[in-house]
Order: sequence, then C-alpha cells, then structure tokens
Amino acid sequence: MKVITFGEILLRLAAPGYTRLFQNNSLDATFCGGEANVAVSLAIFGIDSSFVSKLPDNDIGRSAVNSLRFFGVDTKDIVWGNGRMGLYFLEKGASQRPSKVIYDRANSAIALAKKEDFDWNSIFDGADWFHWTGINPALSDEIAIICEDACKVAKEKGLFISCDLNYRGKLWNSDKAQRIMKPLLKYVDVCICNEEDAEKVLGIKTLDTDVEAGKLSNTGYIHTAELIHNYYGCKYIATTLRESYSASRNGWSAMLYDGETKKAFFSSKYDIQIVDRVGGGDSFAAGIIYAIINRMSCQDIIEFATAASCLKHTIEGDYNRTTVADVEALLKSGGNGRVQR
Repeated sequence: MKVITFGEILLRLAAPGYTRLFQNNSLDATFCGGEANVAVSLAIFGIDSSFVSKLPDNDIGRSAVNSLRFFGVDTKDIVWGNGRMGLYFLEKGASQRPSKVIYDRANSAIALAKKEDFDWNSIFDGADWFHWTGINPALSDEIAIICEDACKVAKEKGLFISCDLNYRGKLWNSDKAQRIMKPLLKYVDVCICNEEDAEKVLGIKTLDTDVEAGKLSNTGYIHTAELIHNYYGCKYIATTLRESYSASRNGWSAMLYDGETKKAFFSSKYDIQIVDRVGGGDSFAAGIIYAIINRMSCQDIIEFATAASCLKHTIEGDYNRTTVADVEALLKSGGNGRVQR
C-alpha cells in the first residue's frame, strides 16, 4: 500500500526546553508540518509513504527534504520554485502557561504554487491512499483549487481519501473555512477532527461538550459524527477527545465512528505528562491510516491510533519517532511506563 500526503513542510524554531521565546539567545530548529508529520509516522510504521509539496530551491528547502528522506519518505514529487520556507515559532507551555505558536509563512513556496505545478495523474500512479488537511486551502485560494483537483483525480483512480480538518484560526476565519471545506469533504472517506474543527469548519457544534470546562459528552461526539456521515458520506469519522487539565497534563482518548455499521468505538484513556504536544493530532491521523490499511477491527483501529498519539506527546519535535512495536507495547502494558529490559 502506498500513501500520498500533500501539504506544507515548515521550519520549526522552538525555545529550548520550557523557556520563553528568546529568553535564551538560541532556538532549536527542526522541520515539521501536518502532512509531513503523517508521512514520517507512516514510513516508520513500514508503510510506503510519499510527501508532495513545493519548496524553495535553496539549502533550507533541501534540508527539509533530507529530514523526510532520513525516515524513508519518498520525496520525488516535490516541486522546486520561488518563494520562501514557511516558519513557525514555538514556546512550549508548562502547568498553567499554555503553549504558543507564531506563524511566519506568508509567501511561502507552497502558498505561491499554481495548478500546473502538480501532475496528479502521475503522482497518484500506483498509490492507494491520499491524505491532506484543512491547513492547505487556508494557505491560498489557488491551493484550495489544487486540493480539489487532487481529490477529483484521487477519486477517479479509486484512492481512499483522508482529511484532518485541522482548523487554524490564525490562517483563516470560520466563514471562509466552511465555504471552502464543505464542498471538498464530499470526496473524503476518512474525516479526522476534534470538536473545534467540526464547529469552525463544518458548522456542527458538539452537544453537551465544553472543552474549556473539561466537560466531554460521548453522546455529543457520536451525534457530531453521525451528522458528518449523513451530510458528506464519510465512511469513518475519527475524533480526538482531549481533556486539558493543564499545559503539562492532559487526558487523551478518542472515538471512531463507522458509517457502515453506524456504531461508535471509544478508546482507552491515557493520563499524559506532556513533553511536546505539537504533532499529536498528526500522529493520531497516521495511526488511523495505518490501522485501516492493516484491516484492524474498529476497536483496534481507535486503540492503535490513540496509543500512537499518546506516545508522540512524550517526544520532542513534531515527528513521531514511534514504531509499531512501541505502540503494541503500550497497548499491552496499559500505560504503566515500566522500564523495558
């Protein structure tokens, strides 16, 4: 099975440890991006994965590609051109101080991309799955058109399509997100989201749920998933259930809704002491894709994805350096964290 992911790869500049931005005279530089993170996770899981994007033809762009190649991600369909490398600055939160992300990605190479940059018929040759996120159409109106073109060709070629809604209020507003994303969702087989994504991107409010107050309703999430399935025809809806006790400690679980059987499956819940939560949703998406490809049962799909994402929260950087064996060990241990000898 071959998975194609499409999106922007960014240079992440993070304050060391849990310091404030520029508290010290240094920043830790790594590469990241929603779809790139998924491609890396899948490659580590042993899936043939490819990342498609447009990058500046300079040393920074080449270094970004090398970071993907290190993990075995196929980068042959990356396009080179004008523009700059998108950046984001990260200050990791601790206790009652939340994490902070500052984007600097205007006029990046991918944001300046044109339809003719991507030959989707060629890119999708031999592929089985296409993954993208709602971050892409927020980058430019042209990227929204490119996403639609990609989805049309992927559907014509019989690929399974997944989309993580990934609403980013710093990139666009809810009205525009709904106007662009609702028509695109009709192509999607697997919709991945949380309660904010569903409300901001699709206009569907999760009932009896108040994340800020720590109130989550299983029936509310099921109702949201039913509406997504009924309106857009998605075969699966996967949603994360994050309980934020503080920036350092979260309750983490998830739900998978199967549109065919109209049943919902809830995972075990993990109490996580967070090292780095950025990329946690991408590791969840990769876990969903891997588990579906491997024809796991619905309960096993959501357990695997939740455990994979739980482990990502304990790893520095956006890339989830977790193997299938690591995930299986967590599932067997129940999360006790005992030393493995």
